[in-house]
Amino acid sequence: MVESTLGWIGCGRMGTAMAARLVRAGHDVTVTNRTRAKAEVLGELGASVVDTPRDLAGRDVVFIMVSANDDLIEVTSGPHGVLADPERAPKIIVDCSTVSTETSADVRAACAARGAVFLAAPVSGNPKVVAAGELTLAVSGTREAFDVVKPYLDELGKGATYVGDGEVARLVKICHNIVLGVVTQCLAEVTVLAEKGGVRRSAFLEFINGSVMGSMFSRYKTPAFVNLDFKPTFTPVLLKKDFDLGMAEAKHLGVAMPVAALCTEIVKSSIGAGYVSEDFAVLLLEAARSAGLELVAENVTVDDGLGAAN
Repeated sequence: MVESTLGWIGCGRMGTAMAARLVRAGHDVTVTNRTRAKAEVLGELGASVVDTPRDLAGRDVVFIMVSANDDLIEVTSGPHGVLADPERAPKIIVDCSTVSTETSADVRAACAARGAVFLAAPVSGNPKVVAAGELTLAVSGTREAFDVVKPYLDELGKGATYVGDGEVARLVKICHNIVLGVVTQCLAEVTVLAEKGGVRRSAFLEFINGSVMGSMFSRYKTPAFVNLDFKPTFTPVLLKKDFDLGMAEAKHLGVAMPVAALCTEIVKSSIGAGYVSEDFAVLLLEAARSAGLELVAENVTVDDGLGAAN
């Protein structure tokens, strides 16, 4: 493999965790963030730090991990964006953010106009999942560009799946997060049902996790459900954003999604109840409230299934 010079835009909790894996693997990584102090954390690990995305224009491959549509546009096509240098642009830009298909298509076109290839590469996971090496990515764009960056994507976690051309990776990620919300709501409801019938949450979830219905996700959410620890990994506000995107795609494609539609309203209700900065596992509290059940933390040690991340 011919080693590429790498750039990284976005050093929030998720971006820092991901970029750190590339830095620790010994790659030539230069990073930037709107608040430079956050990027300096990676500088302490060995990355170079620059002031703006424009300073990454000479890198071979630039990764992006930002929060929203407007952020992606700003760091690519903005006055200090990675495409703003009139003389040069990266060969490949890999966006790992969760944004709309429309925004992704607009940025892809802007990249093409500058001779850069754009890959949509949204992720499944959070910083703790990244630390455990369990992150996965869905990637769309040209197969040739994917083959170039796949070794780096694989180092971010369990590996990357090429899902097709254009923006289809965005749809894959939206579908993923709809499943995330629906499964969590269902798990919350049945956990409340079991507890109201006299079963400890820890015992019920131990049974579920050991059954054919258990999964990496159910195990990962078990500590939050058992001990009512809602330190955020993914908030109801962010989940609502993805449900809204999914329902818009469903309307556009003519797909009926009654279960997802109901869960969209439940998530909105949780936000209305004031849960905006907690983890979306607070859906458990709303399910308990509807059942007239007051939950108490069990305060027991529970394995989250991530091993090295604990």
